[in-house]
Amino acid sequence: MINKMIVANLVHRPVRSLISISAIALEVTLILLIVSFFYGQLNGSKESQMGVGADLMVQPPGSSALVGVTGAPMPVKLGEILRKLPHVSVAAPVIWELTTKPTLEIIYGIDLASYNSIPPSFNYRAGGPFQGGYDVIVDDFFAGMKKVKVGDSIEILNHRFRVCGIVAHGKGARKFLPLATMQDLIGAENRASVFYIKVDDPANADLVVNEIKGVPGMENYAVRSMQEYLSMMSADNLPGFQTAIRIVIAISVIIGFLAIFQSMYTAVMERTREIGILKSMGASKAFIVNVVLRETALLALLGIVAGIVISLVTRRIVLIERPVLHLFWSGEWVVRTTVIAITGALGGALYPAYKAAQKDPIDALAYE
Repeated sequence: MINKMIVANLVHRPVRSLISISAIALEVTLILLIVSFFYGQLNGSKESQMGVGADLMVQPPGSSALVGVTGAPMPVKLGEILRKLPHVSVAAPVIWELTTKPTLEIIYGIDLASYNSIPPSFNYRAGGPFQGGYDVIVDDFFAGMKKVKVGDSIEILNHRFRVCGIVAHGKGARKFLPLATMQDLIGAENRASVFYIKVDDPANADLVVNEIKGVPGMENYAVRSMQEYLSMMSADNLPGFQTAIRIVIAISVIIGFLAIFQSMYTAVMERTREIGILKSMGASKAFIVNVVLRETALLALLGIVAGIVISLVTRRIVLIERPVLHLFWSGEWVVRTTVIAITGALGGALYPAYKAAQKDPIDALAYE
């Protein structure tokens, strides 16, 4: 009986119910899509680093675990020293350049000979290596999304580059420029952001780390195995990552809280006579609170379902339009978001429910 009354109340005021459901759906969608993008980019970056094939990474002192934010402070001539160390097979200098035009991405400036000697080497789907300073190698995902072919011209860092080769994705970035050209473009002559190291035997990785640390002047350099580096690229270790997620969640909860509060407070005011009738028939305060909270829970559940569906559809559309993006999705975050949305909604309904329970039945029946 009580459930029929709750459903009837929602159907009787379809516009208000729809607004409340939409607010909860917006809350859920906002959380799930932001989490999907943030964690997706993090996981995508980890996968791309693993795909390079290196065993170790050498970075300057105090360097960040975030790819692309270190700059290019290391002299390329360090590569000559590193290559002379026992057990070092390859020392490939690379510049990571972060750009936001047209989208957020990391572009690699590479010494093609050394970078490509770290297995797996580039698997060319079309074209081949650099032929000139303003050539660019792109991966198949980028080429497919932008309908780019070998010989086409694309803009990178405000300059025009000719696509000389299209390679299979997964070996670092999606765009690769000649190291010398990248150095010239960003004003980092003879500099690099990182050295990717390949050792003769993975079992010698720790030994090589100690050898590098033993080189005069390199005692404070960050020398990490790829496993160690990838373990650092977690939500807990990246500055601002968790804070950004918490801010999004807080904003979303406020949206849902205010929407439910306004909806249920107005509903209680409009149903004053109805509440008076229920109390005159013996309904307890707990019964009235139960009705209001059940109605809120139903609105929240409908909004959560709508939000999850919208998130999945939006995610699918984005992946179709931009297959180069990594978008994260997990049942754990769906459960978290559900709990957050329900908690926020019930929190927003507590005062209206208390207000309804406190109404005097005589005053409520006389209410116009």
